[in-house]
Amino acid sequence: MAEHPAYPVGLRLAGRRVVVVGGGQVAQRRLPALIAAGADIVLISPSATPSVDAMAEAGEIRWERRRYQDGDLTDAWYALVATRDEAANDAASAEAERRRVWCVRADDAEAATAWTPATGRVDGVTVAVLTGNDPRRSAAVRDAVVDGLRDGSLVASRHRRHTPGVSLVGGGPGDPDLITVRGRRLLAEADVVIADRLGPRDLLDELAPHVEVIDAAKIPYGRFMAQEAINNALIEHAKAGKAVVRLKGGDPYVFGRGMEELQALAEAGIPCTVVPGISSSISVPGAAGIPVTHRGVAHEFTVVSGHVGPDDPRSLVDWASLAKLTGTLVILMGVDKIGLIAEALVRHGRPADTAVAVIQEGTTASQRRVDATLATVGETVRAQDVRPPAVIVIGDVVKVHRPAAE
Repeated sequence: MAEHPAYPVGLRLAGRRVVVVGGGQVAQRRLPALIAAGADIVLISPSATPSVDAMAEAGEIRWERRRYQDGDLTDAWYALVATRDEAANDAASAEAERRRVWCVRADDAEAATAWTPATGRVDGVTVAVLTGNDPRRSAAVRDAVVDGLRDGSLVASRHRRHTPGVSLVGGGPGDPDLITVRGRRLLAEADVVIADRLGPRDLLDELAPHVEVIDAAKIPYGRFMAQEAINNALIEHAKAGKAVVRLKGGDPYVFGRGMEELQALAEAGIPCTVVPGISSSISVPGAAGIPVTHRGVAHEFTVVSGHVGPDDPRSLVDWASLAKLTGTLVILMGVDKIGLIAEALVRHGRPADTAVAVIQEGTTASQRRVDATLATVGETVRAQDVRPPAVIVIGDVVKVHRPAAE
């Protein structure tokens, strides 16, 4: 007789009786999805794993601590049979057949009336894959589809009417693999991308041909300030019904002026989604082998902007107080001012031999690390021709681990 493929269907189990027979590892894996579906779950088993026990303690399932008995599947809509007792499994499966209850058997797929697919969920889409008796292939296909939807490499167009709006997406420190999954997906769905110079440029090559890419630094601003011109461009494209992504380096709110853009969009009535990004203040030191905190060395770290020098009256940084801290100091946008900053820290009490590392273009193929002290960093940066973007780390954590090769 020819083998017939399974007929796929989605079961709506919210509020409906589901019986799980057996409280072992199979139940532990399957119960969370049944709980998420809102099923009224009864577990029949004399024992259970600690995780399953915790579900019962939390009231997510009802646990009857006993062996299976005929009649347990009365009024059930769905059953999962997963004990080590073959006779009990046969009896429960036979009852399911009599009562026309869809039944999954963990020990014998051929004796079951239903199979559990390999499932995944992303952005409101449930992916379910069945490959007969090859669960590893099912899982592999599921993972490929889910990963593609998450990172944008598999683009499934949405045919529902989309709401125009803006997404402020933190692109991370530079390596395109370090953008968040959500950020990458929004890029894949964008009509317009307004990108910063420090955003991960390699991601722009992956965009579809119809996507309009705008360099934020080249937006003409005439009588407007540059930031105001960017705000206006975001509003203009969103009001034209476009899905707009504002791609920023690092995190939108860490010296990224993301809040200014969010406020401008809110005043214009434009919906806005903020997608956090991995900040270079932590990720770049980490990529260069420097932990910003380390047990017994530094229990705190402070991140400051160095784009305004310590002697500039516009500076909001209290360098005198920072010099008295014993933890790690991370400076962003401070390459051209690092000599003045180092002098100010030493003047206010930080030891001149404090270790300093300057990491240029961190997490990218061009990354390089230059080491110095507060006494020498100004001259070292000039001699080594260190250029922005670079992250500066000051403190004993710089000496914790020095990679043998960059």
